[in-house]
Amino acid sequence: MICQYKKLICSEYQHVTEYNSLPGENVLLCERYTEPLIIQRHRDQKEREEEISSKGESFQKVLSSRSSHESVLNSLFHTDDHGITPRAVILQGNSGNGKSFAVQKIMMDWASGNLYKDQFDVVFHLKCKEINCIPGKKSLLELLSWSCGLTSYEISQMLQRSSKRVLFIIDGFDELRLTQDVYYMTSPTDPDQRWKPVLTLCALLKGHLQANSFLLVTSRSTATDTLSRLLKNPQRFTEIMGFSERGVEEYFQKFFQDEELFRNAYTFVKSNETLFTACSIPVICWIICTTLKERFKPGVEVISGLETTTSIYVDFVLTLLDHHSQGLNQSVPDLLRSLGQLAEKGMQKQQVLFDVQTVYKTVQDPACCPFLCKFLFKRRIQQETMFSFMHLSFQEFFTALYYVCLDKDQAMMKLSQTCYLTHNMCHPPQLADVVKFAFGLLNKNLQCRFRRHGLFVHRNAQAYLKDWLLRAVKGSYGPITTFFLNSLYELHENIVVEEVMKVWNKIDAYATYFRRTDCWALLYCAQCCHSIKYISICDCKLTPDKLSMILPALQKCEKIDLDVENPTDSDLVDLMCAVTGGQTQSIYVYSINTSPANEHCSVKSLHLSVSNEASSVRIWFCYSNVVRSLGLTLPRSEAIDWAKLFQIFHKTDLDAFTSAIYSVPKLKRLELEVGCLNESLSIWSLSISHNCHSVKELK
Repeated sequence: MICQYKKLICSEYQHVTEYNSLPGENVLLCERYTEPLIIQRHRDQKEREEEISSKGESFQKVLSSRSSHESVLNSLFHTDDHGITPRAVILQGNSGNGKSFAVQKIMMDWASGNLYKDQFDVVFHLKCKEINCIPGKKSLLELLSWSCGLTSYEISQMLQRSSKRVLFIIDGFDELRLTQDVYYMTSPTDPDQRWKPVLTLCALLKGHLQANSFLLVTSRSTATDTLSRLLKNPQRFTEIMGFSERGVEEYFQKFFQDEELFRNAYTFVKSNETLFTACSIPVICWIICTTLKERFKPGVEVISGLETTTSIYVDFVLTLLDHHSQGLNQSVPDLLRSLGQLAEKGMQKQQVLFDVQTVYKTVQDPACCPFLCKFLFKRRIQQETMFSFMHLSFQEFFTALYYVCLDKDQAMMKLSQTCYLTHNMCHPPQLADVVKFAFGLLNKNLQCRFRRHGLFVHRNAQAYLKDWLLRAVKGSYGPITTFFLNSLYELHENIVVEEVMKVWNKIDAYATYFRRTDCWALLYCAQCCHSIKYISICDCKLTPDKLSMILPALQKCEKIDLDVENPTDSDLVDLMCAVTGGQTQSIYVYSINTSPANEHCSVKSLHLSVSNEASSVRIWFCYSNVVRSLGLTLPRSEAIDWAKLFQIFHKTDLDAFTSAIYSVPKLKRLELEVGCLNESLSIWSLSISHNCHSVKELK
């Protein structure tokens, strides 16, 4: 019977049905499942605040610091240092962190003989969401029969023969509809005794039924304290933290399978610290992979089609509302507004943890809210309960959602205060992300999706933020910064972006770390306008790979100042080819961190100026025994073989320079800076003047 049961489990659990699966459509579990980070300890308040507040690489460092207590699924019931084997294991995790996925993996691996082979003869799986819907009264045997497809007699035989080697997995305890008197009510002790399904399950949790069995119970943090009081002992606490950086990369590899698609998608997400942080949540990882798979197909316009950070967060919020919000006692609009009020309080006070009184004053039933987490901390001889959002970025998102959904006067007041503080730097850095989320939420497509849940973004909010941007660029606020670029990218309304970009004369990212997300934003904004007068990216760690990303945008610029970090000659060749074929009239490129040790670059810096008639380029060399700089002027219509020119610059003899000069057709003006005008240079100069008949001036 057990062998037959295992075959049944393998058949049922080998496939995964995803949120967007069509009827009969599924994927293999082994092609999706990625081991999450599981720890076996509680964290203190400082650790929690660190996890919630950090982003990007710093967040991954925080996760890796927790991984010293990392556990895989096969060690959940191992004996501890005191020789005690837990009878009940709590597997806690936030909504979307992969608790049910882990349970499916356990069931599949046990039935396949790859897990718990020497510990459990039988493993049963009960879903609390289904138990809530079972009518009438049921015995434990009937509950198990309902869930696994075996008869009560077959289950009874299996339990009798393996009473001490049975594992019951209870999935989704937080979804169980419990009343306060559940702790004190009489419980059944006979597996044939019929009670309400919830009470029968509670008897199993307490150990009144199948006392010698083992339990694995999954739950959100909001219900863990309730579960612990019900559960038999000895207990073990474990928590799914989500994906580590290695886990995110592995998930992307499994999802895309194609190496090029995987590399493009993973590189894009890793460049966005907000999205990369959110990828630790498996459901968000799936959402991002699903959307990017469509966008990175051959022939698809990558820049205009990419999903914004805001749209990914909207996808996640709506997914939890549709699939993880059973038992809510308030409407979706009321819930989202109350979460927004709570989030705003935290932003104002710069806090990520909330006390119980604050939460219950704002949110009607936080225990049923899939977006909140609950923590227990030791305070001397007592416990203290606190709440938080899954991450600071969700607190920023709900604050922005609250602002754009207020009535006209309140929305304008909140948005104007936040925009003023953000632009004048009188703010914690999180406010800038609130403003960017606010712009993103004004996208018409996202507004339509919220309307289906009864939430309406105020129609004047977009007009206000657009007017604020226009006032900022027309007034004394100075040039557009990466903050504005990213806000426009999040809005993703081409007409609005085009209108705003017409007003701007200058894009300046001076002394700001220029991220890959800034590259995407610059590219998007550039494609929405015909030309950009001036771009300055200096002191920003503009790496060669980022330079290659923004080349299409630079073609639309009239004047460019760039500070490229340690480029190669090949990078500079690509840059020169791009800008000379576009609208550029002046470009000044600094290449920093170049030295004789950097054999891939012979150029220290270069300056290119273009008029309607002529092109002039001046190149300063990193190291040269002969010529320190070279200036060339030629008709604009003439194309230069930049690759050949830059290749010759690595050589320092006069013959190489002679070859370089002869390779430039219709050269009109030549200027050299040398250390000393010796006899050989004088003879070389006379030779150039005699043999290059197009040269009118030699300096």
